[in-house]
Amino acid sequence: MYTKVSIIGDGAMGSVCGVILCGKSVKVRLWGYDADYVAQIKQTRENSVFLPGYRLPDELELESDDSLIMEGAELLISAVPCQFMRGVWERLKPYVPESVPIVSVAKGIENKTLLRPSEILKDILGGNREYAVLSGPTIADELIRSLPATACVGSFDVSVAKKIQETFNTSVFRVYTNEDMVGVEIAGALKNVIAIAAGIIDGVGAGDNAKAALVTRGLAEIRRLGIALGARSETFSGLSGLGDLVTTCISPRGRNRSFGERIGKGQTAQEALGATESVVEGAATCESVLELAGRLKVEMPICQAVGDVISGKKSVHSAILKLMTRQLKSE
Repeated sequence: MYTKVSIIGDGAMGSVCGVILCGKSVKVRLWGYDADYVAQIKQTRENSVFLPGYRLPDELELESDDSLIMEGAELLISAVPCQFMRGVWERLKPYVPESVPIVSVAKGIENKTLLRPSEILKDILGGNREYAVLSGPTIADELIRSLPATACVGSFDVSVAKKIQETFNTSVFRVYTNEDMVGVEIAGALKNVIAIAAGIIDGVGAGDNAKAALVTRGLAEIRRLGIALGARSETFSGLSGLGDLVTTCISPRGRNRSFGERIGKGQTAQEALGATESVVEGAATCESVLELAGRLKVEMPICQAVGDVISGKKSVHSAILKLMTRQLKSE
């Protein structure tokens, strides 16, 4: 396992990764782009904006100096939201040590480039290192309370995946490996879009039957796009696919589901985004998903409906009506 780890990103997931690894006696340093906020966390030992109410361990080192954060690291964790990754890693590029593997915990697809998180990293830092992704049903609030959870490490390099697996695995956090990194990342990105739709259903009070149908048909859309991009079908029935999708669609704490619920209750997309300080990754990802689907000629009616509602092209009720009155077909 890796014994010296640097985490880039002081959001909820970055903080939780730090807590988990400190519990395994790993030497961990956490970086944030805002030096003043990093100093505040260091003083209070609480991430009051992104993970309020939980004390961070004294062993977790906080660092805002770009030149120091990755010094001596054996593994780097990218915990920066997808749409902000490029700016952060281009800033840090001069200080990234050669050959050190990077595991991303971000979920999304970059706008315009249509790159997955691991592809963004490779585009900036080059291919002289191994990349991996850690994904699954991993709500930060539950992880930090040591509630039982699972995830998987996706990587084209099995040995790196196993080493990351050993580094993160605990008695309450079981980690699997998966060689289908494309499928793991696509599943993690698209489940946020479907979760927005789930929240809209909750907001308008459409009921459990509707949500069950949404999750089922939403998974079919995720699988279709993933396969078109070269992923394995079975990945979408696993933790990063079905597992993460179910959690995100039902959890009251989910940012994307909550965003959708606010829209369902009458807020505009901009009002719903403004109601939280957290990044609603599915809102931006939806734009990339629809562009990818258009290029690959993959039918994704639920994602299209979400995009139409976010952009204001359709009302919630007209989007639902269009979905329900589509041409009949076999399952």
